[in-house]
Amino acid sequence: MDTREKWIWLPKENYSAYQSCRISALRGSKPYFHFAVADFKKEYTFEKKIASVTVRVSADTFYLLYEGDSLIASGPPAPAGDFLRDIDPKRTHYATCHSFEKSGNCLCFFARVRMAPVDIFEFSRGHGGFMMTATVTFEDGSFTEIGTDRTWQARLNRSFVASNAYDGRIKPDVYTLAEETADIWHTVNADIPTRTENPITPDGCTFALPPLAEAEYVIEYPMIYAGYVRAVSEGAADVFLDITCRELSEEGSRETVILSGCDSYRSFKLHSVGNMEIKVKNLSDAESKVTVDLISVHYPVYHTSVTETSDEKLNHVLKLCEHTLRYCRQTLHLDSPKHCEPTACTGDYYVESLMSAAAYGDMDLSKLDIRRTADLFRENDGRIFHTTYSLIWVRWLYDVYMLTADKTLLSDCEDALRLLLDRFAGYVGDNGLLEFAPDYMFIDWVYIDGYSMHHPPKALGQSSLCMYYYGALDRAVEIYRILGDNDTADKLKSRREALRSAVNSLLFDSERGLYTAGLTTPTPEHLLDSYSMPRNTDKVYFIKQPNILAAAFGVCDMESSREIIHKIMADECEGAYQPFFAHFLLEAVYRCSLRDEYTLRILDKWKLRALECTKGLAEGFEPPEPTYTFDHSHAWGGTPLYSLPKALLGLEIKEAGMKRLSVSPSLLGLDYAATELLTPYGTLKLSMTSGGKAHISCPEEISLHAPEDVTVSYYSDSEA
Repeated sequence: MDTREKWIWLPKENYSAYQSCRISALRGSKPYFHFAVADFKKEYTFEKKIASVTVRVSADTFYLLYEGDSLIASGPPAPAGDFLRDIDPKRTHYATCHSFEKSGNCLCFFARVRMAPVDIFEFSRGHGGFMMTATVTFEDGSFTEIGTDRTWQARLNRSFVASNAYDGRIKPDVYTLAEETADIWHTVNADIPTRTENPITPDGCTFALPPLAEAEYVIEYPMIYAGYVRAVSEGAADVFLDITCRELSEEGSRETVILSGCDSYRSFKLHSVGNMEIKVKNLSDAESKVTVDLISVHYPVYHTSVTETSDEKLNHVLKLCEHTLRYCRQTLHLDSPKHCEPTACTGDYYVESLMSAAAYGDMDLSKLDIRRTADLFRENDGRIFHTTYSLIWVRWLYDVYMLTADKTLLSDCEDALRLLLDRFAGYVGDNGLLEFAPDYMFIDWVYIDGYSMHHPPKALGQSSLCMYYYGALDRAVEIYRILGDNDTADKLKSRREALRSAVNSLLFDSERGLYTAGLTTPTPEHLLDSYSMPRNTDKVYFIKQPNILAAAFGVCDMESSREIIHKIMADECEGAYQPFFAHFLLEAVYRCSLRDEYTLRILDKWKLRALECTKGLAEGFEPPEPTYTFDHSHAWGGTPLYSLPKALLGLEIKEAGMKRLSVSPSLLGLDYAATELLTPYGTLKLSMTSGGKAHISCPEEISLHAPEDVTVSYYSDSEA
């Protein structure tokens, strides 16, 4: 930890009621919610001209840091969070490092800090605080260090009356000296950049208001964006704004704002916005002009790969997948900017990470999320809220390693991996299956016979959990081999094979050629829970989900896997599946060499939803229940962005970090297709036309194996 790091906050003597807040916004957290927004500022004048500045900054719970009129950074990156143990401070609090160029000899820092979690992915240490250190480099090459301390100015900004309410008639307090507070955060660097911000200002977002006038406006945005509401007024009037942010036509999220005179407001609440409904009232005898727009935010995108095909509807699906993914990548992967769930939704982030690899080639956010999830396992002895999602983490860890060759990711997470696998070993019964798991969450967002597959009974969830466990053990064997721990790898291999034997002997119905969804034997009484573990049913089910996983992970032999896929595609299994599970179906189709037969058929399921909403990606194919309303910003359903390029290329990563690749291109039935693969060595490009040869352009550093009928040309960095 940097010994120069000093945290400051509002002085206790003046602001005793604004020192502490609850840990999280989740249900189990303490009820008090001391909301506060504090402003901090400090000016520095040097005798030499400045060349650049590097800041290291953090806060509890959210900050905006400006230098002059420029926003420098926002954050901090969220700690790991789960629906378990939500009343406890999180294991790690993060800081962000950011560099910027600067001319002149003065620095004017201003920070606006919100204390208290608002969204459920945010977590506090229970006390307000702000910290910044900076290295100032001068034109002559010398440098100096500065940072927050008791010489900074601080004030309570009373205009921010609640997390979604602002009253500009209530003025901020007068600045006083800040107070240094004990460092209870002990931050570590997140090693990700600050987010990108872009104002979205469609036509009609500025309107003139005569004295005492009232009006209503609806501002339509071309796409669904994640961002913060901004409102600016000019004139002498007090103006009341009731702002509702919606993706489409749902109830939406609200902000109530009173702008006083020449005033400006930026919200602290992340919204998912396809349109805004604004009810506005001029409260004064003076005229006013008001602008209401959105500051869109997302994790930076440095490169974007492009996939184009002869199918324009499919191209539109890919566009929606990429756009939705972009705005789900914030300081952590979100399930959606509408729901803003914490790090518990591992299945979502796993799919999003593969999509990110295909679209952006940037795995830094994924690596941080993997490490954050490892923190959750450490905090709770290998458990998180969703049992299936905890097992997906192992595949996520392995796949990101294969994409990046970052072996430290494996070694840093090995202790968490061991905790997880030891926990699941304790769930295995005498029959070799998972008999004592606390739940079977999450399978899929569908209902079967009135049972939610979010938290199904044993007869509907046991097989899927066993399949995920097999997949986790399979990847864990490889991880321990890479780490050089062959003893552990051999033990896990034996565990994997014992599980495979039990699954195939007890859950596979040879007459049907399918796996049952689970045993109908009673669930132990101590595990029953009205929400997470319903009492078991005596009906035997043959549903799609465990069969898809068996074929995707190789629980059965290849011939049986192919037969299972044929039955699923012929709808010889019960139930439906949503886009999340379509990811695993596409993986199974690819593994079973059935991509030419089924890839486009499966991707057709996205086209109808893409036509119904052209602004964003629907959460599902069909509502799981009649009253459920999908969001349209849910990237877990965006697997075409990853699965289609993979299938077009016939891609296999033969060496971690993509140093050695194998491809077997296929048009899959399209007339034309072109796609790109972002690698650490440059972009691999493929183009194909029906009746012609496939052409690949490949960085010369990559060892590429391709069929003889594929034309391959190599290029160097200097030629790119």
